Amino acid sequence: MDLGAGITTGTAELREATKMECIGVHSHITGLGLVDRLEPRPNSQGMVGQLRARKAAGVILWMLLPSSFSSAVSTAPTAIARGMAATLGHDVPFTSITASEVYSLSMSKTEALTQALRRSIGVRIREEEEVVEGEVVEIIVERGITGSGKSSRVILKTTDMETVYEMGGKMIDEMTKEKVLAGDIITITKSSGRITKLGRSFSHSRDFSLLSPSTTFLPTPSGEILTRRTTTHTVSLHEIDIINSRTQGFLALFAGDTGEVAAPLRAQIDVKVGEWREEGKAELVTGVLFIDEVHMLDIECFSFLNRALEGELAPLVVMASNRGVARIRGTQMHGPCGLPPDLLDRVLIVTTSKYAPDEEEDAEVGPAAEDLLVEIAGGAGMRYALGLISQVVARRRVKCYTLWHSCNTFGHCYRRCASFLHQNR
Repeated sequence: MDLGAGITTGTAELREATKMECIGVHSHITGLGLVDRLEPRPNSQGMVGQLRARKAAGVILWMLLPSSFSSAVSTAPTAIARGMAATLGHDVPFTSITASEVYSLSMSKTEALTQALRRSIGVRIREEEEVVEGEVVEIIVERGITGSGKSSRVILKTTDMETVYEMGGKMIDEMTKEKVLAGDIITITKSSGRITKLGRSFSHSRDFSLLSPSTTFLPTPSGEILTRRTTTHTVSLHEIDIINSRTQGFLALFAGDTGEVAAPLRAQIDVKVGEWREEGKAELVTGVLFIDEVHMLDIECFSFLNRALEGELAPLVVMASNRGVARIRGTQMHGPCGLPPDLLDRVLIVTTSKYAPDEEEDAEVGPAAEDLLVEIAGGAGMRYALGLISQVVARRRVKCYTLWHSCNTFGHCYRRCASFLHQNR
């Protein structure tokens, strides 16, 4: 099995109004909102409040240690984990799972945790490619007598040289697809035949009186037309596992049901990745694994995690729980957040606090409705309070009567249900 082959209007000032919409509960979060020396801003990057917890999360990211969030209901440990992932950047893997996802009939608990851990470890691979870059001088297309076959020649130039390249039918179709014309600056990757249109040369800026606003003008490249460039790709260890464990290769990533991966194959991949690291071809990228509702895991899962955190290929593990002292599943013992003592000794615990009533953002809420929202969020959770806002947002303003009517019509939280059952038993 070849592991290397698998990695493949008027005087007034105009301002653009950008409409901000919340796609999900945490879709607006772009970071932890920290400044220099890891000091948090009161309101920044979508994060409001939780100053101590955000600063602690920033310290954890700096140290890259396992951590655990202990919080009450509606104190946003998940939002802090999302902010940690956004702070790390798009190139760093972030995997979010719920503890209840681990239990499945088609996959063992240890396999589900192993796949989640390996999804959170990235491999940044560097490859050198030969790239042809220049300004298109002329494109000559020649068709056969029967009209079936065709070939072409393209003349590229830089400020230092000019070269003619012969091109086949597929390359002609690729250039037609990219709408390449004389005066465009393009790059051609020799290994894959990919053509990229970078922009248009400054020398042809006056060829047309009307141009698209997206047109980019660039100077004519200098130096050699054929150059070597280093490209970087980031894949996760889990993706490498699936590519090499299925006959259909990378297409197995889109199948959904990846199944279990044999342990010897993972060992071979780890050895190969280690060789790439020694040769300078690749480097490991430590990602983040976020486990929500960690108190739902049992003692076998905790034992596996305790050993997995000792390995070399271990990501930053963030666990969140809203329980106090709870029973450890699979045993009769009780522990903080439902975690065993040996795992608690390895983690840094970050506690979140209740939100203050004045920590709100971008919502037109009356004073009475604000007090009612705070009361509802403290008992039923922040997600329930946000759901009430989305239900009454059609009225353009959230009023206390509307919230009270919606809350009493549909009911809320376990306390209301328990009170109803107690009165009608």
